[in-house]
Amino acid sequence: MTTLSTKPKPSTLHTLKVDPLAPYNRVHSLLYSLGILALLYHHCTTFLASPSFLSLLLLLLADLVLAFMWGLVQPFRWRSVRRREFPARLIDTVGRKNLPALDVFICTADPHKEPPMSVVSTALSVMAFDYPTDRLSVYVSDDGGSEVTLFAFMEAAMFARYWLPFCRENGLRERSPEVYFISSVGGNSDNMKVLLESSKDKDIMGNALPNLIYVSREKNINSPHHFKAGALNALVRVSSIMTNAPVVLTLDCDMYSNDPQSPLRALCYLLDPAMASNLAYVQFPQHFQGLNKNDIYGGEGKRPFRINSRGMDGFGGPDYMGSNCFFNRRALRGMHSSPLAPLGSQDLRSESVMKRAHEVASCNYEVGAKWGSTIGFRYGSLVEDYHTGYRLHCEGWKSIFCDPERPAFAGDAPKNLNDALGQIKRWCIGNLQVAISKHNPLTFGIRKASLPVGLCYAYYAYWGSWCIPLTIYAFLPPLALINQKRLFPQAPSMTKSSIVDHKLWSVFEKLEQRLQDKVLLHSDSGVSS
Repeated sequence: MTTLSTKPKPSTLHTLKVDPLAPYNRVHSLLYSLGILALLYHHCTTFLASPSFLSLLLLLLADLVLAFMWGLVQPFRWRSVRRREFPARLIDTVGRKNLPALDVFICTADPHKEPPMSVVSTALSVMAFDYPTDRLSVYVSDDGGSEVTLFAFMEAAMFARYWLPFCRENGLRERSPEVYFISSVGGNSDNMKVLLESSKDKDIMGNALPNLIYVSREKNINSPHHFKAGALNALVRVSSIMTNAPVVLTLDCDMYSNDPQSPLRALCYLLDPAMASNLAYVQFPQHFQGLNKNDIYGGEGKRPFRINSRGMDGFGGPDYMGSNCFFNRRALRGMHSSPLAPLGSQDLRSESVMKRAHEVASCNYEVGAKWGSTIGFRYGSLVEDYHTGYRLHCEGWKSIFCDPERPAFAGDAPKNLNDALGQIKRWCIGNLQVAISKHNPLTFGIRKASLPVGLCYAYYAYWGSWCIPLTIYAFLPPLALINQKRLFPQAPSMTKSSIVDHKLWSVFEKLEQRLQDKVLLHSDSGVSS
């Protein structure tokens, strides 16, 4: 089995191109910063002399926050890059039989908010990857311990015997059954089941099926479970007992595979010896379907998921977005961990393997260990994805942003105000938890990573600060207008120019009137003759 130390020629697998607009963005930043300094200077000189002290104080606060956030966003525009990868060359160089093993993690928690059929469809779409099935394993974490979800996956294991050969024979690219058929028509104890085992289970064509393992970890009210981060760490430990693949893909339960070649695209970077030693993950953008034309809730997230990620890619790589990410498992074990050794063939349903897997999934396994602090997905924030990516960059790891022309994954975005506000609230609180911790990006991040990387992560950490200027500018101008208060002082130069403009306009009106009189006289003389 091939590990990540395989040495294909790096120059043939991918290319990098710096955005040609980067120099212009830097010039724009310089000129814009001068304008901001002039505005703040104006606030300071008129602050004490103005009768509207409170109004100017609020305006000064709003403009200071806007200037602060503008400064944090600049590194995204300084060196934006675009990458391109060549999966066909990877196969020619490495060979399909030598590709490394791949473990896929899918997390779900609430069968009411995350319908089991959608989760099953996501799992089947990645099981149908254009990848050797004997090297592909899919782990499903069900934090809700739902019997309905378990039953759905037991049925999916039988359906996979027919679905996977059908996808290969018909060359489907959208291999989610839910999407395909729609488009065609229009506190609990731990539970673990190996639903499919590659060495034993075959499809109807006689080909091996990928491993499919259902995991519902143990929870106890006396032990913190750390939500999604805890579920992912449990999957890291369980998979290390069963398959221990050097590459790990994390997916949201509603984010299905839209391109079966996405693992090969990620391996174009993970198998590059020039970057494999410190490459933590390859992040694909999040693409959402079913958005309305105007996208009134901003569900597409084009700036955070694509534009900003390209900017961060020029300074060490994008942040971890929580889904669509191929991890180097060694990054989850620590920078100085040794390369992973393959486990070899073993019976996943054997009593010894299942016993050990149940042990590492127990709620007390992490007590006294470094899980969540220096190993695995990081705890301490509601947004475990942002926190994990940030800490990995501070430890010296790099990442890659892979944005192919065809979206590699697609999923659902919040479609109503309640869900959209709930998601934004969670992001803001989680980011702020990192900002007020000892790992503040403006201090810890700049010192451990670099100035641009620290500023980029600080932008997300203080993202909730946008509410301050938005609230002030939403209410202050209308209130000033109602109370007939002058909010923005008029410059003397504008008064002089308005007087000059008024005189010129008067002269122009007189000339226009004389011309009209002459035209009328000429027309009257022509009629009389």
